[in-house]
Amino acid sequence: MTTPAEDRQTAATISFWAACRFWLKLGFISFGGPAGQIAIMHQELVEQRRWISEKRFLHALNFCMLLPGPEAQQLATYMGWLMHKTRGGIVAGVLFVLPSLLILIVLSWIYIAFGNTTLVAGIFYGIKPAVTAIVLQAAHRIGARALKNRYLWGIAALALLALLVFNIAFPVIIAAASLCGFVGGRIAPQYFQIAMTHGGQQHSYGRAIIDDDTPTPEHARFTWKKIVLIILSGALLWSLPMALLVTLQGWNGPLTQMGWFFTKAALVTFGGAYAVLPYVVQGAVGQYGWLSTPQMMDGLALGETTPGPLIMVVAFVGFLGGYSKAVCGPDLLFAGGALAAILVTWFTFLPSFLFIFAGAPLIETTHNNLNFTAPLSAISAAVVGVILNLTLYFAFHVLWPDGFAGHIDLIAAAITLVATGELLRFRRSVMQVLLACAVLGLAATLLKPVLLQLA
Repeated sequence: MTTPAEDRQTAATISFWAACRFWLKLGFISFGGPAGQIAIMHQELVEQRRWISEKRFLHALNFCMLLPGPEAQQLATYMGWLMHKTRGGIVAGVLFVLPSLLILIVLSWIYIAFGNTTLVAGIFYGIKPAVTAIVLQAAHRIGARALKNRYLWGIAALALLALLVFNIAFPVIIAAASLCGFVGGRIAPQYFQIAMTHGGQQHSYGRAIIDDDTPTPEHARFTWKKIVLIILSGALLWSLPMALLVTLQGWNGPLTQMGWFFTKAALVTFGGAYAVLPYVVQGAVGQYGWLSTPQMMDGLALGETTPGPLIMVVAFVGFLGGYSKAVCGPDLLFAGGALAAILVTWFTFLPSFLFIFAGAPLIETTHNNLNFTAPLSAISAAVVGVILNLTLYFAFHVLWPDGFAGHIDLIAAAITLVATGELLRFRRSVMQVLLACAVLGLAATLLKPVLLQLA
């Protein structure tokens, strides 16, 4: 146990404003998906600045990986909270997504305003096949880690079948997979164990300000009073904007439905952004019609090329939905799109903050091993099947834009094969592949009229 004076002294050794500057910097340079973002935080916080020890960093990461939502953003929130209490967690979590939100609002407007020009249309013509290859790479990457035995392969196959043939809702698949893991973990636990550490062996980088043996600070200690206060605060922060939307637009209004839909999405995003994309496509494209499948693929490409978590593609979905539904009136289309993007981001990320502020004190206080790997391993296996279904869905719209009754787009097929080979065989970065495919798509668009004349 430490005194409040000792706690204040420990916290004061890490400057709050220095931490703010780092979180803002991270928000602008956090490319590379969750793995790249976590690697940046590890390098800065553990290796260079020595603010956090390796063991405590990995312990926090393991907890975040068990939660629904973007684990990198949650890890940033956890680190900010551990160093500077609730205000530190809020600053870290907000700055992690704020630059991406602002950039995507601008890019979404440019996309709508200039998306039909030859230049932009040609670029996105090449990007769509690249997106198909990127999603396939995600399935391969997650599958290589998650599918360790025939039982997990079977769960993945059943998840693919459930979506492809029976069109079962994504949350139902996740719940069924979790139940399979729960039961399987008790019947045959050896088949449902996964490693939850990040980056291989732990290393020592010298003493850290918050080290392995640093006593738990006062604000990080678990109490039921804190948990109840956090839950009540979260309920208020969710219900007030939702009540306002219902009052202004009614329950069936587009903004109200966006708030409700993305709240549900935030609670089922086990397995990362690629896992929740099928759910977003089911709802945003199929159920509500906020955007089309080609637009969804373009939004995913924009999300890949901007900093922040990939789940920020929901801001693009919100912008196009708010714009197309004219939620602020026909004379304020940009304002409607921007408002929808902000609201969608709010409802998507609010649960992540609550999970950290409510759960992290228990994790910091106990430092016990996490014992939920069996359901998580089954969920990870199901996610592979879900992402494979999304790959087939995207491939259909790219290769057969007019449906199976039309002809296959041979140019798009060729770009898809090139992108897949570059990602899986030569291990090029996503940014390199997107850029190369954009150039190929633009060249094909510009040369197609000339080739048709020659033919």
